[in-house]
Amino acid sequence: MILIVGGAGYIGSHINKELNKQGYETVILDDLSSGRKELVQWGKFVEGNLGDEALLEKIFSENKIDTVMHFAAFKAVGESVIEPEKYYLNNVGATMHLLKIMRKHGVNKFIFSSSAAVFGIPEYTPIDEKHPKSPINPYGRNKLMVENILEDYFQAYKLRSVCLRYFNAVGADSEADVGEWPGSSANLVPIALDVAIGRRDKLTIFGTDYPTPDGTCVRDYIHVTDLASAHIKAMEYLNDHEIADVFNLGNGQGFSVKEVVAMTKEVTGIDYLVVEGEKRAGDPPVLVADSKKAREILNWNPTFNSLKVIVETAWKWHQKVCAH
Repeated sequence: MILIVGGAGYIGSHINKELNKQGYETVILDDLSSGRKELVQWGKFVEGNLGDEALLEKIFSENKIDTVMHFAAFKAVGESVIEPEKYYLNNVGATMHLLKIMRKHGVNKFIFSSSAAVFGIPEYTPIDEKHPKSPINPYGRNKLMVENILEDYFQAYKLRSVCLRYFNAVGADSEADVGEWPGSSANLVPIALDVAIGRRDKLTIFGTDYPTPDGTCVRDYIHVTDLASAHIKAMEYLNDHEIADVFNLGNGQGFSVKEVVAMTKEVTGIDYLVVEGEKRAGDPPVLVADSKKAREILNWNPTFNSLKVIVETAWKWHQKVCAH
């Protein structure tokens, strides 16, 4: 049985669907502070907070947990700068509680949702796993801290782990069963679709004078279903290998903000209002992943390689949810 912490969120809900589709049993723990109960359509749901040790104890006592997947981090970079205590207590402190209970119950396989934020401002692109780690905000430092903790736990306790560093997760499940909840995201595509569908009045592009072909930031967009498949591959890899390892997950191709905006207009058929704003502190001009290691070691192959198809899945989901 797989415990998915934060399984009512955007990425966790897709992984829950894929795991159940492949015959795995799941338990989902989520406090619904940002997740949605509507997205938990498979497995056994427990509402509660990761920091509640008594609840964790109960879950591990009542279920035969084999592997834990952890998605229950706060993830707003700007907020992490203003409220670092909140981020360290939850993203690092509560994770320590979880690892402690896992060890107590003899559960030794852990998949961690990490982030490209551990790298900070890139020294080169595409970014491989050997790239220096110099996070520039508390959120990135949280993620790197847990990566280091997991390495220490492997050396000391033989707790196996894989950290998966996402670049820009985007899109929705092809059947539109689950997706990124409208209005809940600070990500470009769902905000653009919110403007297109009339939930917001305009889209702001933050900075148009970056050293990129069209002056806007370039990012690597990876479809959420491809992320889900990487988690399952990582879990199966841990079944056969005593290891603590890290993998970058991206498509390996970059699209600028203006290119993504143009694609959302093409897919929706709506020419919505776009305005230019000031640059945001800490936004690197280019973030593109080198995912060769995940492809070779985990045998992971992203299947959504077209930006148009990725945006189409997001738009299908967005329309479905906003129609209700």
